[in-house]
Amino acid sequence: MKPFNILWIQSGGCGGCSISVLNAELPDFFSSLKHNNINLLWHPSFSEACGQDFLALLEKIESGQLLLDAFCLEGSVMMGPQGSGRFHLLSGTRRPMFDVIKSLTEKARHTLAIGSCAAFGGITMSGPNPGEATGLQFEGQIAGGLLESSWLDTSRLPVINIAGCPVHPNWVIETLSQLAQGEINPAQLDSFNRPRSYTKHLVHHGCPRNEYYEFKASAKRPTDLGCMMENRGCLGTQARADCNIRLWNGEGSCLRGGFTCINCTAPEFEEPGHCFTETPKIAGIPIGLPTDMPKAWFVALSSLAKAATPKRLKVNSESDHIRISPGMHEEET
Repeated sequence: MKPFNILWIQSGGCGGCSISVLNAELPDFFSSLKHNNINLLWHPSFSEACGQDFLALLEKIESGQLLLDAFCLEGSVMMGPQGSGRFHLLSGTRRPMFDVIKSLTEKARHTLAIGSCAAFGGITMSGPNPGEATGLQFEGQIAGGLLESSWLDTSRLPVINIAGCPVHPNWVIETLSQLAQGEINPAQLDSFNRPRSYTKHLVHHGCPRNEYYEFKASAKRPTDLGCMMENRGCLGTQARADCNIRLWNGEGSCLRGGFTCINCTAPEFEEPGHCFTETPKIAGIPIGLPTDMPKAWFVALSSLAKAATPKRLKVNSESDHIRISPGMHEEET
């Protein structure tokens, strides 16, 4: 059986997604590739080959001498200045990197955007965007980036956006494995072409602060243990990802580390229009309500929940450590 050849290129980004992938455990990234008969032709950080060796490899792919099954782009596409691409040239050549990227999407059987920068533009597109950064097939929420919105690979798939900042290592490994086995079709991608294998969940699912959320026992300060949705800007009830189910490094997530969810798998998360640690409100009601929750229901349920909040949760939610432990039934009588 022929190996599934992949090529990984980094463009306008920090390299954080590659670092995240290296943190994959049980199995590690390279063991997963080997197990699924995936051949990593080249990666700018993982491979020994460089300079002329890489250019020779690129020539083989572009000339059709070497089959490329999947092209992985990490980082946004840099189009500036004025669409010339000269802010980011391929080292050793005078070719704009976006020209190389587009050529590889035409040769590869599948194209994957690794991380939110490659998918939607991400952090590198924020602010005035002097580098004219964009995603592969999306510019923020707008369909169409370097590639047209109608672009499809030879198997009729769009760019597969494995979004996240950084991306979870298992999302990458799982998607590549499914592609190698021919097990991905358009129905398995959501409206932003992200794999449903992780976007069918909310970050809220499995959150260690869920008991506080249920009673609307909210944190007010960064160190408080309570739910961070009402006051601290947490978007876990809206963010599509399974971070608290499929933990990072076996035990971690942003929320487990005491940080709010900033919805980094979504387009334009990088510019929410307010501080990441603040919850915008109108008449005391958070603007960003949980997915599928009507505003009137939230207000009614919130009032009832707060009225029924046990003393233990009320005290602990505004503390930096557990002050009251759960009591036994016999202790309550």
